Amino acid sequence: MKKIFSLALLIGLGSYSLSAQELYMPRNIKAAYDKGTRSISGTPGPNYWQNHGKYNMDIKVDAETKVVSGQEEIVYSNNSSDTLKTLAIRFVNNLHKPTSPRGGAVSEDFLSTGLNISAFSVDGETYQVDSKNWGTVGNVRLKKPLNPKSKITVKIDWDYPLSKESGREGQIDPNSFFVAYSYPRISVYDDYNGWDRIPHTDRAEFYNDFNDYVFSVKAPKNYVVYATGDFLNPDEVLQPEISARLKKSYNTDEVVHIATEQELKDGKVTTQKDWNTWKFKVDHITDVTFALSNHYIWDGGSVVVDPKTGRRASAQAAYNPTTGKDFINSVKYNVNALAWFSNNWPGIPYPFVKTIAFQGFADMEYPMMVNDSNFGDPVFAQLVQDHEVAHTYFPFYMGINETRYAYMDEGWATTFEYLIGIAEHGKEAADDFYKKFRVDKYINDKSAEEDQPVISMSDQVSGAGYGNNSYGKASLSYLALKDMLGDALFKMALHNYMNTWNGKHPIPWDYFNSMNTGAGQNLNWFFQNWFFTNNYLDLAISKPQISSGKATFVIKNIGGFAIPFDILVTDTDGKTETIHKTPAVWKVNQKEITMTINTNRKIKSIALDNGIYVDATPKDNVYEVK
Repeated sequence: MKKIFSLALLIGLGSYSLSAQELYMPRNIKAAYDKGTRSISGTPGPNYWQNHGKYNMDIKVDAETKVVSGQEEIVYSNNSSDTLKTLAIRFVNNLHKPTSPRGGAVSEDFLSTGLNISAFSVDGETYQVDSKNWGTVGNVRLKKPLNPKSKITVKIDWDYPLSKESGREGQIDPNSFFVAYSYPRISVYDDYNGWDRIPHTDRAEFYNDFNDYVFSVKAPKNYVVYATGDFLNPDEVLQPEISARLKKSYNTDEVVHIATEQELKDGKVTTQKDWNTWKFKVDHITDVTFALSNHYIWDGGSVVVDPKTGRRASAQAAYNPTTGKDFINSVKYNVNALAWFSNNWPGIPYPFVKTIAFQGFADMEYPMMVNDSNFGDPVFAQLVQDHEVAHTYFPFYMGINETRYAYMDEGWATTFEYLIGIAEHGKEAADDFYKKFRVDKYINDKSAEEDQPVISMSDQVSGAGYGNNSYGKASLSYLALKDMLGDALFKMALHNYMNTWNGKHPIPWDYFNSMNTGAGQNLNWFFQNWFFTNNYLDLAISKPQISSGKATFVIKNIGGFAIPFDILVTDTDGKTETIHKTPAVWKVNQKEITMTINTNRKIKSIALDNGIYVDATPKDNVYEVK
C-alpha cells in the first residue's frame, strides 16, 4: 500500500546522552569485579568460582504418619579462596514452624514442627546439632576450618512432617504428596555475598548451588514416585506392562496412558511389595524434587527438542481422575511448550531429560517438574504451565539468585509466556491477557510501592512492588529491548548471555554486560532507564502545530521509561497510518522528542498507542484537530 505520510524526527535542544553512563554497583558487587570473579565483558572473570556438593540421599515417605525421613551424605567442595569456619544449612520447609518469619498469616494446617536432625557428622566426627531453634537457615560451626580448594564429607540423618495444608509442597490430598525442598542442604557461598543466610519467608524464592545428586525414595506399595532426574530402576518398581509403556512414551509423539485409574485401583501399576525403592540420578542441577500418589493417572509422551542431534525430552503428567480435568491435555501442552521454547524463544534446546506436570496447588516450578492447580479453564491452564516450564531456563539453567533478583527469572518466564501465547492464541489475545494480567494493576495503582527501581533487591521490596518489579516491569524491559534491537540481534545478545552463564550464578550486572557484548553496543543508557529509576509508563502529545502539508508536535515521556510506541495518524477520509517507533528514540533525550509529519492529506487526529505498555493517563495520548 502506498504510504500517505512521511515522517522526520527532530531532536530537541538541550538533550543529553547516557550511552556511556556507568551503571551503579553496590560495594559488594564492585568488589567481585575488582577481584576478577566477574568481568565487565559480561563473562565470568578469570578468578570465577562456585562451590559444589555431591549429594547421596536415601529418603522415605510414610503415607500413614505423613513423615519424610532421610539419610544423606554431602561431599562439599570449597572452590573459593576463603577459609570457611561455619556451614550455613538451609531447610526451606522450616517455613512451617510457628516461630519462623513469614510474609503473611497462615492457618493451623500450614504449621508443623519442622526439621529434626538426629545425627550430624563432618569427616566422620560426630557433631551435637540441635535444630530445634533453627529457622529456614541454621548454622553449624566447624571444628576444623574448611580450607580453600578442599572438601569435606557431611552426613545428616533427619526427618520432618509434611504440612497438611499444601503450599509449594506438602499434602495435596491424604494419599498424594508433593515433596519439595525436602532435605537439608548446604546453602550457597558465593563471590559477592559469602554465605546466603537470607531467611525464606514464602515470598521471595530460591538460590541454590549446582550439585550432583544420587537419591532414592522409599514409598509404600501402589504409590508411584515422580522425580527430577534419570529414573534408574523402572523394571524393579513397576509391573512389566507399565514399565514398557513408560519406555514407549520416551520415544513417541503420541500421548501414552502409562497408568490408568482402574489399574491403580487394581494394584496393577507398582511391584506388589510393602515398600518399593525408586532410584534417580542427575548431575549439575540446582535442586531435586519428587511427588507421589497412589491414585493419580499417569500420562506421557515426548518431543524432539534438539533437531541437530535428534534428542527427545519426555513430557509427563500425573493428576487426580476426578478433579484434574485440565491435566487431560497436559502432555500435549508440555510437548508444545518444550518444542516451542527450544526452537523459538529463547531458542535454546530444552536442557533436561523430562518435565512432569503434577496436579497440586502451588502453580510453581521445580527442576524438571511443575506443581500446578486445576483451574477449569484450559486456556489459562496452558498459560500457567507454559510459564512454569519456561522457568527451566531461568532460574534452573542459569542459576539465578531469585531471593535477591527475582526479576532475573520471573521477568523472563513472563516474557516467554507472552511470546508463546502469541503463537498459541494470536497476538491480539496474548496482548489482551498480558495487559490485564501483568500491567493494568501496576500502572493503575499510584502507590509508592509500584515505582521502586527494578534493581532493588527483591527480598527488600515492599508491597505490590515485589510482583510488579519481578514480573511485569522486568518483562516489559526485556520486550522493549527486543523491539529496539530487532529479533535477530536481540537473540544473538540473549544467547551470548545464556551460553556464557548457564550452569553458573549470574547477577544483574552480568546480564547488562553480556547483552552489551552480545549486541555489540553500549546499552547502559537503556539499562539505567529501566532498572535504576523510579520511572513508569506515561506518554503524552503536546504542542501540536498543524498547517498545510505539515504537522509538528512534541511527545513527552512523563513516566520516563524508554518504551516503544505507535503513532496513529488519521486523515479526514478515515485512513490511518501507523508509524512504529522503537525505544531508541529516547536514547538522546529521555524527556521529550519533537516529531514532524509531512503529508498532503488533511489530518483529523494524531494518537499514541503504547500497546502492552499501558499508559497511566491515556487521555493525553490523543489530539483531535478541531
